[in-house]
Amino acid sequence: MMSALLSAIDRTPLWMIAGLAVFVGLAPFVPEPHVWEKLKMLGAGQLARPVDIFDLFWHGWPWGLLAVKLSRMRRG
Repeated sequence: MMSALLSAIDRTPLWMIAGLAVFVGLAPFVPEPHVWEKLKMLGAGQLARPVDIFDLFWHGWPWGLLAVKLSRMRRG
């Protein structure tokens, strides 16, 4: 299963994953991106409500996916 997932990531174009990271990862853009707000809450020890934890996951997973894609591209 993991190899199928990694194979799908390898086949997905970088621009598509980067676009996903920008639009889902940073939405809403005003007053500040949710992922940034939640990371600040995490750093301050204030990330306790389930909705905030879900929000961090929801806006953070595209960045994780982008990191995996870039790491696999670098390995060749």
